[in-house]
Amino acid sequence: MANYRTKLRNIGCSELNINSHKRKGSTGSPNQVKKPRKAEVNYCPDYPVGETKETLENQRITLLSEVTKRNNEQVIKGLMDRTFALRRHEVVEDSPFIAEFKNRWPALFTERELLKNFKKKGGAAAQKITDILSVLDQSIEKKRECILKALVVYLNEDPSNLVKEYMDAEHDETQILMSNTTLGIYAIKHEGADVADPYEDVGVIIEGIQC
Repeated sequence: MANYRTKLRNIGCSELNINSHKRKGSTGSPNQVKKPRKAEVNYCPDYPVGETKETLENQRITLLSEVTKRNNEQVIKGLMDRTFALRRHEVVEDSPFIAEFKNRWPALFTERELLKNFKKKGGAAAQKITDILSVLDQSIEKKRECILKALVVYLNEDPSNLVKEYMDAEHDETQILMSNTTLGIYAIKHEGADVADPYEDVGVIIEGIQC
């Protein structure tokens, strides 16, 4: 068993190749790549039997059109399950920005996918997320609030810093502050507006990009 991992790497095991000094195009230390813990599965799985990167890419393109249809969750779920390996390879090998990844995999950013990820969280954060989602079945506005707060906890951020208000007259300073925000909601008000006046603009910031 001494050279078992070496043999697996030589026959093309993706999980071992990604951590190898000798893989083609490798730069830096393999320690920069997260290695799976003991008994951890699906870190960087091989493509399913009978599938290639090209066939899975075609399914991803099909998925882009399917997410625009209503009442189509079962079809989307099937395509997401089949393209899991391609998605994991993109994350591990390419480390794409959130905005780019969202354009390629919009179905991954749906409410159903977020809730599924929340349930996998452990530790103290899991209890905080459970408490936040305890009122999820109320109004649609409350549901959105709960999901956004839970997302902040999931990313180990402080929910109290979720919403930030800015003034439209301070555009340059606002853009700098937004660019340094990992995750949050921005609300821009007109200079001199009353408390009851509507905001000029409201949106979400992910890794400094307005979504």
